[in-house]
Amino acid sequence: MDTPLIELVGVKKSFGPVDVLKGIDFKAYAGKVTALVGDNGAGKSTLIKGLSGVQPFDEGTVRFDGHDVHIVNPKQASNLGIEVVYQDLALCENLDIVQNMFLGREEVAMGTLDEAAMEFAATKALQSLSVRTVKSVRQKVSSLSGGQRQTVAIGRTVLRNAKLVILDEPTAALGVAQTEQVLNLVRRLADNGIGVIIISHNLADVFQVADFISVLYLGGMVASLATADTNYNDVVGYITGTKSLEGAAS
Repeated sequence: MDTPLIELVGVKKSFGPVDVLKGIDFKAYAGKVTALVGDNGAGKSTLIKGLSGVQPFDEGTVRFDGHDVHIVNPKQASNLGIEVVYQDLALCENLDIVQNMFLGREEVAMGTLDEAAMEFAATKALQSLSVRTVKSVRQKVSSLSGGQRQTVAIGRTVLRNAKLVILDEPTAALGVAQTEQVLNLVRRLADNGIGVIIISHNLADVFQVADFISVLYLGGMVASLATADTNYNDVVGYITGTKSLEGAAS
């Protein structure tokens, strides 16, 4: 296996007397999908907030693309190429797709918005993911389905030249067809060479799309497995703490 795109070694995070992350080791690779799973309170959100610079880690080593980094804010994470698509998607319903994809990063030419350049770039970004479900990049987000909105949020990360995309429950509240659409999009992200971390409680989705599965339990990383080398029941056992942890992590 090549050098990990992101590697955490002995990462810790506490809030007052509560130790939320207890010496986490974690890896994710370019061109691969790594699922991060665990029950509520396992530490998934805290791990992602540390990677995105929202809540920097207290201790431990973070390596990005083989280099030690210290991520202290979201701008620094974004400059490295780390983008997060949160569960609420952070889209403005009154704006169209192009405006949402460039929100806060609009392109300007001769003192005015360069609408043509932004429209071209947004279209190209969606085409790179083989997106065919959006009729026009000038559609208002309010007119889009849940799956289409996920498509816009994921396409925005491509537009920002992301190297690592973190997806927080991307299929939550989606129907069967829309879930399939989003999972295909996740796979295409990885096929384009982007590292993907997907947080999900839906193990069926995880086994369909992930190359690797990492399991958090009460703030500890208890298993890091190739999806092909494990099964649904074992992963549930690690999540619930009913399966022996000895020899699980790699």
